[in-house]
Amino acid sequence: MANELLRERRGHVEILTINRPEARNAINRATALALSDALDDCETNDDIWVVVLTGADNKAFSAGMDLKAYATGEFPITEKGFGGLTKRDFPKPLIAAVNGSALAGGFEMMISCDMVIAADHAKFGTPEAQRGLVAGAGGLIRLPKRVPLAVAYEIVLTADPFDAQRAYELGLVNRVVPGGQVLDTAIALAERIAKNAPLAVRTSKAVMRQALELNEADAWVVNDEAFGVIGKSADALEGAIAFAEKREPNWQGK
Repeated sequence: MANELLRERRGHVEILTINRPEARNAINRATALALSDALDDCETNDDIWVVVLTGADNKAFSAGMDLKAYATGEFPITEKGFGGLTKRDFPKPLIAAVNGSALAGGFEMMISCDMVIAADHAKFGTPEAQRGLVAGAGGLIRLPKRVPLAVAYEIVLTADPFDAQRAYELGLVNRVVPGGQVLDTAIALAERIAKNAPLAVRTSKAVMRQALELNEADAWVVNDEAFGVIGKSADALEGAIAFAEKREPNWQGK
């Protein structure tokens, strides 16, 4: 495992930490490859049900691309996108624990996650236009789906940063907490999700994401197909039996 990324397992929750605090957790090629490999493993490992992504220290979740590395010809992009994340259709719940600034590619990595816990001192933004660039790692695609279009225009075209309270008001962040509580709060949320049937959780996530791109009639087709599959699963039967027996279910993810 590369030093640029740390991994820790707590039950069915995997914690991935971008470990470049000296560079405000900016993403270089080695970090992108390490994160991509880790997410590949998390995706296929049946014992991992929820993933938390954070950055080392309390200054930055990620400052985005490592411009010093970029200047030497390094590109922190894989076939799964910037940081090995932004083009990825990750099937399991992915929670960003934003312990500091999330700017440029770091912001785009954050909005590639499903849920966000943010430190009260965190800063967000897409400063690319100030550098003659565009937010090419998914910000121009995902942001207009997460906030009203006029707000997305303002964020991207002014390139101005905004604080955690504003991110919460816009619905980009689930909770804002003191900096020292960010990771623990994200893990608690992950553990709460991991108490539920993993197959049902993954299927629910998949249906909601697909429904965003579909008209209601087509969304119902996807919904009903998923309901039919889940209704026949071993976990659905286990859930009913556990309820009747007044005990905690033993989920198998099948």
